[in-house]
Amino acid sequence: MKIMLLFLFLISIPALISSDYIIMESYRQKRHANSLSNDQKPAGRTLKKRSIEELAKNPEGELEIYSMKIESKVTSRFAHNMVINRVVNRANESREAFFEMELPKTAFITNFSMTLDGVTYVGAVKEKQVAQQQYQQAVSRGQSAGLVKASGRKMEKFKVSVNIGPTKKVTFELTYEELLKRNLGKYEMHIRVKPKQFVKHFQIDVLIFEPQGIAFLNVDAKFLTNNLTSIVKKTLTATKGHVSFKPTLEQQRKCPDCHETILDGDFIIAYDVNRDLSAGSVQVVNGYFVHHFAPGNLPRIPKNVIFVIDQSGSMTGTKMRQTNEALLKILDDMGTEDHFAIITFHSSFEIWKNTIHQATPNTVTKAKMFVETISARGGTNINDPMLKAVNLLNKAHQDKLLPERSVSMIILLTDGDPNEGVSNPTTIQQNVKSAINGRYNVYCLGFGFDVKYSFLEKMALDNNGVARRIYEDSDAPLQLQGFYDEVANPLLLNIELQYPENAISDLTQANFRQYYDGSEIVVAGKISDNHLDFLTAEVIAHTASENLTLKAEVQVSEGENVTQQQQYIFGDFTERLWAYLTIQQLLEKRVSAETNEKGNLTDRILELSLKYSFVTPLTSMVVTKPEENKNDSFVADKSTEDEKPSAQKTHHSAPGYKSRVHAFTSVDSDPHFIISINDHTDAICFNVDGKPGAILNLVTDPYKDFVVNGQLIGVKEVENNKKMKTYFGKLGIASNKMDIKVEISTEMIAIVHGQDEITFPWSQTVSLTKESFSISIMKEKNLTLTMGDDATFVIVLHHVRKNHTVHRDFLGFYTLDSHSLSNMTHGLLGQFYNEVNAVVRNFSPRLHQDKLRATMIVKGHKLRVARVYEKDYRLDSNRGTNIPCWFIRSSGKGFIDGIATDYVVSSLFDSLHS
Repeated sequence: MKIMLLFLFLISIPALISSDYIIMESYRQKRHANSLSNDQKPAGRTLKKRSIEELAKNPEGELEIYSMKIESKVTSRFAHNMVINRVVNRANESREAFFEMELPKTAFITNFSMTLDGVTYVGAVKEKQVAQQQYQQAVSRGQSAGLVKASGRKMEKFKVSVNIGPTKKVTFELTYEELLKRNLGKYEMHIRVKPKQFVKHFQIDVLIFEPQGIAFLNVDAKFLTNNLTSIVKKTLTATKGHVSFKPTLEQQRKCPDCHETILDGDFIIAYDVNRDLSAGSVQVVNGYFVHHFAPGNLPRIPKNVIFVIDQSGSMTGTKMRQTNEALLKILDDMGTEDHFAIITFHSSFEIWKNTIHQATPNTVTKAKMFVETISARGGTNINDPMLKAVNLLNKAHQDKLLPERSVSMIILLTDGDPNEGVSNPTTIQQNVKSAINGRYNVYCLGFGFDVKYSFLEKMALDNNGVARRIYEDSDAPLQLQGFYDEVANPLLLNIELQYPENAISDLTQANFRQYYDGSEIVVAGKISDNHLDFLTAEVIAHTASENLTLKAEVQVSEGENVTQQQQYIFGDFTERLWAYLTIQQLLEKRVSAETNEKGNLTDRILELSLKYSFVTPLTSMVVTKPEENKNDSFVADKSTEDEKPSAQKTHHSAPGYKSRVHAFTSVDSDPHFIISINDHTDAICFNVDGKPGAILNLVTDPYKDFVVNGQLIGVKEVENNKKMKTYFGKLGIASNKMDIKVEISTEMIAIVHGQDEITFPWSQTVSLTKESFSISIMKEKNLTLTMGDDATFVIVLHHVRKNHTVHRDFLGFYTLDSHSLSNMTHGLLGQFYNEVNAVVRNFSPRLHQDKLRATMIVKGHKLRVARVYEKDYRLDSNRGTNIPCWFIRSSGKGFIDGIATDYVVSSLFDSLHS
């Protein structure tokens, strides 16, 4: 959570893959300038030592968070969380306060309100389309609006702002709910603590009630030093746990003479409940029941794993190294009763030893030697290796090579979309589903954000598995291994939970193919028989060696009494838990449903979301807030995994250069430049007018001695009184440090590496991998070029009809990865490899998104912009994909540094500053 003073609203513009977008109106620039002048004190000034109370009452900008309370109530793993922030403006003029809260991705927001001048403004959950219409109307009237889109690994960000008058106060209140999922033997609650200032009344209270009994309760708050951990109070009885954290103002200080607060980090609570070999725990409240089943002390069932590993060119460098590192550790952890195979793929595929092997020490040692030799090259053919994996399992089962009671699974790891062989995602999904026919599980791991996650998610859900994104970071091997650990120890097969047939309705999923150690099965339903005295739950499953039947019985009236005795438990938790679980399962079904069924599922999800006020992927929360005598709309949406996060961590690699977020930058057509902005939530585009034959510098990195240039060509004929359209007919990419030069024309690709010179025509599909670079060419379509660890580019070949009287073939250029180029990088594209922030305001009063006109503030310039669509041709060189962007006239003047002619160089491999 964070409240901060801003006098210029930052923009929140649409993600490139989503049509949903909200723009916050920017204003109060004069106040912003005043605040800067106040902050920039003369050098060498003497700091007045202030007491902690003075610091709390006079934070920067004189906005004070005088109270922050986070209260969580957990009953039978269902968490009800309330965050209350109270802010006062001690200044003599209005201030803009931002309420910012990070909450778990699995949570649903259920309520948000703001209280200002004694009036409470409450959010209303509405169907997403209705909320979007309300937003559009607000924008067309020139009013401000906001959208929640930011999302990270496990958390997503909720953010709203409001204008507070002099000496006025505002109270923000946010409520969200989630079912805590058991993972590797524990439940975890993540509370993000980031007020960024001293808070007079700061408090975290977590109350836990678990009828099964609490086995352990731990608290991890790494932002606390050892001598301050004692201020975290923890009490634990048989069934109840209480954690409280209430630091005084003095305890919030980092050190005796510091003006910085310790309140900056994650407050994590972990616990588990008592386990035994029983049918689990059943609770009944207000006519709804919840059944938790996670037995202990069971023997492990053998597993058969086919690892299908992407080794295409885009995996070059860090990704491939991290994948190999994770595989080595995973192989070490396999049990001797397990079986495995390894399939690596690029444009084609390779099977290690051509069969499934038992995980004996000798076999594992040999497999690890093979893994160490895996390197990246070529394109991405996913269909063939997946079908081969199914065939391997089929044959091994037919030949009785695998234990009869075992779990067979395919684990796919890829970082890109299919572009070789069968490349249609829907066809691949259908092929894999048909081949598996419900017999095996498919787990899909998407490495990074270039992969189309929805494609992997559907393929996994179609085949009794799950998809997971692996984030590109230094701990990627741990992420891969952590996922494997979740499915490494199957304990039960074919689990069926049964309840009285005529007494229960609206049951959630009650049949499961496997139960893995450290996880939990949760079933909820409604008791339709009002005269039912006892609720019986029966569990039927297979262990490694026998059939298992377990029974549990609970007296309905006694179940009601247990929760009534706990005063802090919210009484309808079973009903809300049932609704939460039902919605989550329906959302999963919706991913893989056929068209007719998808409509019915959508209707049911929407009905439950609106009834229980959950912000889900089908609903939005609309908050009407006071804003200078007019009612503005704030719209909160739930992020999806296919949306790129608005920001990622940067990691310094060495002096002189840094890792950056992977910005989408491209130049294509005549030529259109597209630059992602505002943490990749939107884009700016511009054209560059030039003369045929001119060479433009796209990227120059003087630190890396790296350059990308493009030479313009013109159309064959120009109509009277019309300017000549130009395109890129040739590209030059050079790294003097690696002694590589690549010249790409519309006819061929020439590579000079040291003394070697290689030429490829566009008429071939071919891959070449060397230590310092790799290139993968798709016949007559595109090529992917990776220059060591520095950068990865895609060049698209555009064909026009033979003997066309006007147009000719041309090239498009796309940056996939520039994370290791230095912060000195420049050029028409290179200058934007560091993120660009912009503010858009003063919208023309038009309802349609594609007709918006506005003013953009960027790099200190005020520019007139229009909403247009440009094409991304990376995946489809014929039709392309529409990308919404703000168009700037005059060859990007005001947005680029200098003017377009400043980027003209003399030859195809000259750097900008040579």
